[in-house]
Amino acid sequence: MKKYDLTIVGSGAGLMMVEPALMSGLSVAFVEKSRFGGTCLNRGCIPSKMLVYPADLIREARRAEKVGVRIAVPEIDWPVIASRMWSKIAHGDQISEGLEGVEGLDVYRGTGVFTSPQTMSISGEHFSEPVEFESDRFILAPGARTLVPPIEGLAEAGYVTAESFFGEKFPGEPWKRLVVVGGGAIGAEFAHIFSAFGTEVTVIEMQPMILPTEEEEIRVFVQEEFRRVGINVLSGHKLIRAGTDDGGKFAIARPVTGGDDIRIDTDEIFIAAGLMPNSDLVNTDAAGVATDARGWIITGDYLETNQPHIWALGDINGKFQFRHKANYEAEILMRNLFGSDEKKKANYDSVPWAIFTHPQVAHVGMTEKEALDKGLRVSVGRNRYSNVAAGSAMGYSESDADDGLVKIILGEGGKLLGAHVAGPHAAILVQPFVYLMNTGYMCEAEGEFNRARFLRDGSGPMRNLCRQLGTVMPIMNSMIIHPSLNELTAWALSMIHHHEDED
Repeated sequence: MKKYDLTIVGSGAGLMMVEPALMSGLSVAFVEKSRFGGTCLNRGCIPSKMLVYPADLIREARRAEKVGVRIAVPEIDWPVIASRMWSKIAHGDQISEGLEGVEGLDVYRGTGVFTSPQTMSISGEHFSEPVEFESDRFILAPGARTLVPPIEGLAEAGYVTAESFFGEKFPGEPWKRLVVVGGGAIGAEFAHIFSAFGTEVTVIEMQPMILPTEEEEIRVFVQEEFRRVGINVLSGHKLIRAGTDDGGKFAIARPVTGGDDIRIDTDEIFIAAGLMPNSDLVNTDAAGVATDARGWIITGDYLETNQPHIWALGDINGKFQFRHKANYEAEILMRNLFGSDEKKKANYDSVPWAIFTHPQVAHVGMTEKEALDKGLRVSVGRNRYSNVAAGSAMGYSESDADDGLVKIILGEGGKLLGAHVAGPHAAILVQPFVYLMNTGYMCEAEGEFNRARFLRDGSGPMRNLCRQLGTVMPIMNSMIIHPSLNELTAWALSMIHHHEDED
């Protein structure tokens, strides 16, 4: 049986671990059951944005009259939109080709299943029979998949998930009617996309409002905007049955608190009701890896599992399922396993995210309710797009139903607890608050603090106390919302070179 120093499962953020492991002289087994690049590249944040941006342009075109510009009814070239999307997904093939023949690396294109804490068996279409090997250490990044609820008639009627949509069930043209089950980030995004493309969209959400993770004012605002642009929102409802008849597919929704059932005739049913971990696919039980009641792998401060030779990162640990969070965890693990002797803990106090629906939503930190529930003394700042000159230039006025909003949550002493935006460029507007929230983790005393000298000389001694002040370190230690234009500026810092380097 072949033996490796390290096995990495999953080619999303797990891919980031390959190079430092090889540079450390380790023999590496790399396991991926499907396309290389993980959820984000193949069936998540990147290909979906190739659909979101055209949808955003359509919304802007329809709103342009507010600023004195009349644009003809937008014409959708679905084959062009689809081609651009598939070209992005195809980058996974380039990743796969780039790993071929790398010294010290064996790539296994199949499903990796633990057979013991130290051994794994690989099977799949590329193998005539399972291949088993042994490994000293494992890094698990197998991700998650759509949770399909047990709905009567759903399997028989047929449905789409994010996995099958970016695969065999991608439509040849936008559906005329679509039911989206789930009003979270994925459901809200696809509701926006297809509504903008002219589809009659109905969203079924069990919670009283869509976007359950967001600030309540923003949830109300977005839900009202959905309805204003023609999206039928059945919040406080659950899908109880699906089926087909002479009219095609249909879905039956029932109020959670009781009441009359509602029938929705549709061309397709898109399931976006949540995620489930892929821990069962790798058989974590055989490895003795502890999971919680829902199957998410339990990780500690250093991404370690209960098994001392196994670590986990990304969606599989159930903590903030965003690619930039997974990238952050990979960087933590790279440092701890292959870099500094001084281990760094993962910190999730300032995880940002954006929901690329319409209006766009962005979030970092606590909501007002979360802060109050913790017993904190809270101050709140609010503003509307119409209250600033740039917002007015964009055509927003105080009377507009779609006048976007910003809400900032502060604690005692002006401590930044949370920032929330709904409106154009929300992801860009929230990101600076992420950097601000991370400045608090950067200052470490270097030498004794002389209070009298500080009061006399001002910022000079503080510079000695906290050398990171005024530097890019808060940015370097922050998660950058992915995919967003914030990456354009933040990632420039990874390309810094000194003038003397050019000599």
